[in-house]
Amino acid sequence: MTRVLCVSGPNLQLLGTREPEIYGTMTLAQLHAKVRARGKELGASVTCKQSNHEGELCDWIGGAGGKYDGLLLNGGALSHTSLVLFDAIKAVALPCVEVHLSNPEARDAYRHKSMIAGACVGKVVGFGPDSYVLALEGLIARLRA
Repeated sequence: MTRVLCVSGPNLQLLGTREPEIYGTMTLAQLHAKVRARGKELGASVTCKQSNHEGELCDWIGGAGGKYDGLLLNGGALSHTSLVLFDAIKAVALPCVEVHLSNPEARDAYRHKSMIAGACVGKVVGFGPDSYVLALEGLIARLRA
């Protein structure tokens, strides 16, 4: 069975109430359930985690080797600032797909550059909660190719 670690970063625990005009009304728990359900349909096991702490995100990513086959990562605002996340992804050497609910390139200028994109095999943005599902489908297809 394909094993995927889905990691969500800072402030994503506020989904459902945080800026619903940008992020929608689905809670993070609902989003994680949707991703796990789609994973099950695809014959994959998906473990979902969220933290507001960069170091904890790095610990999870760094510890993923040998436990998981690939990663989904929504680093939140850390996607635009964190060389530490970039290095963690590179160091673990697992395929990683960057995912965002909104389209960062269509928002504030400081969100236009991702610091983690260069360590990722792909990026899915702008489709709300479906971004996670699309990212999962793409990652699994890549892993099985």
